[in-house]
Amino acid sequence: MPSTPIPGSTGEILTELPSAYLPHPATGLLHLPRFLAKCTYVKRHGALPASYAKNYKRGMDRFLCLHLGIDPAAVEQIVHECLDAGRDDAERDRRLCALFPADRHVAQWNRSYVQKGMTPAGREFLAEALTAMGCADRIGQITSVVDLIEFDEGRIE
Repeated sequence: MPSTPIPGSTGEILTELPSAYLPHPATGLLHLPRFLAKCTYVKRHGALPASYAKNYKRGMDRFLCLHLGIDPAAVEQIVHECLDAGRDDAERDRRLCALFPADRHVAQWNRSYVQKGMTPAGREFLAEALTAMGCADRIGQITSVVDLIEFDEGRIE
């Protein structure tokens, strides 16, 4: 039977975050729903758990924003302003779409996103992470950073 992560090995897990494979309804961009959910969590709770805070507006959040040519803080600001004003997701998405470039190169981003971790350095990172999680037997089965996120949050067995 394949191993599962040692409870707490990566810190607190936010199971309410959407799947890394869920596209944003208004743009089709992968990862954007997770970034928006993290922004919402910060607004409602003051901060993310340490296990998520270390990569908030960095890591994949930043890679997505670099792809779009925007500052992650601008996305956070829109989310927080909409929450403060009681605006719905449609208004938030309208404001985000105005911030984002017209050509978002969605297919290019989505392809590169799901392949993060497939370089030699990425495979080394995944092996180290899986070993730290007590799941060295999963090396070679969890082949991307996105799959590692899904595995850590319990969506991949």
